[in-house]
Amino acid sequence: MTDRGISEHGLLALVGSGEYLPVMQEFEAMLLGSGPSKRYVQLATAAGRESESRLQHWKDLGKAQADRLGAEQIFLPVFTREDAMREDFAAQIDGAGLIYLSGGDPHYLAESLIGTPVYEAIIRNWKAGSSLAGCSAGAMAMGPEIPHFRKLKEVGSPGFNLIPHIRTIPHYNKFFKWIPDAAVQIFLKAPEGISIVGIDEDSAMFTRDLQSWEVSGVASVHILNGDKTGKYNTGDLIHI
Repeated sequence: MTDRGISEHGLLALVGSGEYLPVMQEFEAMLLGSGPSKRYVQLATAAGRESESRLQHWKDLGKAQADRLGAEQIFLPVFTREDAMREDFAAQIDGAGLIYLSGGDPHYLAESLIGTPVYEAIIRNWKAGSSLAGCSAGAMAMGPEIPHFRKLKEVGSPGFNLIPHIRTIPHYNKFFKWIPDAAVQIFLKAPEGISIVGIDEDSAMFTRDLQSWEVSGVASVHILNGDKTGKYNTGDLIHI
């Protein structure tokens, strides 16, 4: 993996699946170690409309990974936009080694966070050197817009726009088995200048400069359009 260098911000990682699982432990350790502390901030906001038992599942899963990494778990119960407006939650993000947005509904994630104190704290700390990762829904929300694959006639909703030139398809090795055939064309037809990137489960790619990406994990990353079209494996570098 690449050595830590001089940058205006911390690492940014897009993960196909596997947040908090042993299979991604080495990768999360690298992200955490690239940040300024052992504080591991976990946000399950994308799952905020799921049951209490599911939210507890995310907390327990994150705690197990934090323990394996020797990290301090900061599981923020930010499940609604009202939660994201709380300054006390935002303050707990300061100084994080790794800020991780886990899976669920990417539209709900972006709608809940954008323009809130919690979101501002995420961006401020990332720019100060914290690693920032999004898995599944979290990865999809990092781009400029999030396509609707269940409401095919609707335009996509705004994403965080941290990587305005990339549209991410997580769970790529299974994703198109889950959605209608008509939705496939929506995902594979992006505006000019946007690369479509499929990330397999238990795999990821990360960057320091938002242009050169390194692949990590047990499977692959797939560039589906443009002059970099192809399949990339662990250790490969992709310039997007």
